Amino acid sequence: MDENFEGEELDNIVILNDEDGNEVKFEFLDLVELDNEEYVVLLPVTEDGEEEEGEVVILKIEDSDDEDSDEESYVSIDDEEVLNKVFEIFKEKFKDDFDFVD
Repeated sequence: MDENFEGEELDNIVILNDEDGNEVKFEFLDLVELDNEEYVVLLPVTEDGEEEEGEVVILKIEDSDDEDSDEESYVSIDDEEVLNKVFEIFKEKFKDDFDFVD
């Protein structure tokens, strides 16, 4: 076992690249389905591995066009109405687990 990861829980950590090519870590919170589309709800994680207080990130999952590939892409959502619907579903599912602030 690599000593650098000892004691860390990496099962639900997703690493994405931002528009500048920098790696950003997120904790995977949930997968939400809406209108036959799938969305991930992610929570940014700080450099020291702590969860950040604040806003979650919601991204749409798009499958690769390559039939031989199992890769998925996470795409930002411009439609405010879709974002709000996905967040409402997430809030309803986790209303007992998180303190949501409007």
